[in-house]
Amino acid sequence: MANANRWEALSESIRQRAAAGPGRSAIVSFVTAGYPTREGFIATLMAMAPHVAAIEVGVPFSDPMADGVTIQESSRVAIANGVTLDWILSQLGGLTAAQRGLLPPIVLMGYLNPFLSMGLPTLAQRCAGANVAALIIPDLPLEEGRQVRAVLAEGGTGLVQLVSPVTPEDRAVELCQASDGFVYAVATLGVTGGGGNAAGPDEKLTGYLRRLKAAAGKTPVCAGFGISSREQVQRLAGHCDGVIVGSAVIKCLEQGRDVGAFVRDLAGG
Repeated sequence: MANANRWEALSESIRQRAAAGPGRSAIVSFVTAGYPTREGFIATLMAMAPHVAAIEVGVPFSDPMADGVTIQESSRVAIANGVTLDWILSQLGGLTAAQRGLLPPIVLMGYLNPFLSMGLPTLAQRCAGANVAALIIPDLPLEEGRQVRAVLAEGGTGLVQLVSPVTPEDRAVELCQASDGFVYAVATLGVTGGGGNAAGPDEKLTGYLRRLKAAAGKTPVCAGFGISSREQVQRLAGHCDGVIVGSAVIKCLEQGRDVGAFVRDLAGG
């Protein structure tokens, strides 16, 4: 393999944050690139950086099928702002060594078409140059993603797999074992956004997360979808390695609030 696997650093960052102490959680925050403005993109990453284990950078897409209204709207605004995959990778690739040293591992989350449009060899090269640890592609099934994963891996970039509560158990095991960096455990059925059944969590959810952790082995399991408050994060903390928060971060930015303070509070101070 040409480069060190950056997804291993992603896994380690999540494990370290999860082990930081009682009442603290490994937070993976999500932000749509270029929302609310292109000019504020890097500043938003830097504001969240000290408080999170990783940052998911959303690649805006015209038809984000897995996303709720909040992230859909942020994607629309970002596209109107002229944000593209090429622009995102250029911004990340143009960071100084000092800036990179302050950031946690970066994961790109987006739908398949923009990635394929760049061409897989070019995508792998650009991700390596931008220090991207992994990609999350919700509409790419495991079997159809083997070529994508192999090409990305040559540049040191991984491919995170998603598992849902209705994924058959044998399929879930296969996905967990194939996932790079962490396993994305969808915590509630439906689209992204607060208010899902992760508020409990009930025994069904905690049992599901325990099974995923057993299947994933040393790979961290992070729960996402429907998580928007510190209380939800704390309730889930003992059942998974990390918690992914997206729509609530976008709402924070929409309202002009301090996004660094918001994610710090989610993580337990």
